[in-house]
Amino acid sequence: MKSHTILFLGIILLACAGCRQEQLNSFEGRALGTIYHITYMGAHDPRMPARVDSVLQEINATFSVFDTNSLLSRINRGKELTPNADLLLILRKALSVSELTNGAFDCTCQPLIELWGFGREKTMASPTPEVVDSVKQFVNYRLVALDGDRLIKRDARVQLNFNAIAKGYAVDKVAELLKHLRYKDFIVEIGGEVVAAGHKNGKPWKVGIQVPTETADGPVESNHQFELTDKAVATSGNYRNYRERGGVRYTHILNPATGRPEETNLLSVTVIAPDCTTADAFATAFMVLGRTRTTEILHQHPELEAWLIYDENGQYKIEHIEQKKANK
Repeated sequence: MKSHTILFLGIILLACAGCRQEQLNSFEGRALGTIYHITYMGAHDPRMPARVDSVLQEINATFSVFDTNSLLSRINRGKELTPNADLLLILRKALSVSELTNGAFDCTCQPLIELWGFGREKTMASPTPEVVDSVKQFVNYRLVALDGDRLIKRDARVQLNFNAIAKGYAVDKVAELLKHLRYKDFIVEIGGEVVAAGHKNGKPWKVGIQVPTETADGPVESNHQFELTDKAVATSGNYRNYRERGGVRYTHILNPATGRPEETNLLSVTVIAPDCTTADAFATAFMVLGRTRTTEILHQHPELEAWLIYDENGQYKIEHIEQKKANK
């Protein structure tokens, strides 16, 4: 699963040289451990950056595993707290995606994230199989449930982490804000996750998929572009966030079934979905599932499409599984 520090930019926003600047409003900021970019068409709202920051601060106050005072951190410490509306919505979505992917997406992976050095402590660990197994016994999405609006943990040691879905949810929440303010044409990007609504000067927004890099600090480049209107995009990859020990690279993509970093020839998965919350969760799950199982799920869900970048004999290959194929 993705940890909160997964900050690679899977999606690159592409500039339009002929835009009419009097209608184009853009700003950026920092939130959720990454950078965000907002562009909207229409009347300039000088309060917009503060409005967006307020939304993102609420998301952080709910889901951050780094803020010891966040709602999630307090729940993980065993406090008897009622989840707020945001956490309830995300938990329901997370459990739904877990069922659809047979647990490849699992919001109870926090102990594994810490064990492998992708959480609060950044020290690279080399846990023995016995230690991994001891942690795996309380990593299972079926150990959490909802009784109405009450969260139930069937094992007190269960620790939740929503970093593989919360960033996508934050993009959706900012998009909701813009729609509430009656803006119809905009694009919201937070750490590579995107929602595009309407058009830019009458033309669809354009985004590009980042070419995987050999190292975490490699250049941000794109050679795959597509148009995006009234949809969301999220990318998960293994080339930006990893640890190395003894010449071995361990990626942040953790398989809940094995308790170990997933070894796969998939380098990145970019998912297009109706909303960014869904796209974010499935992008993570597909990195765990691999090409074959991912393709099967996409064929079963025509509301989703994806770009898969994978390594084949040292060469980058890209496969686009789109809705028209899924409908066959």
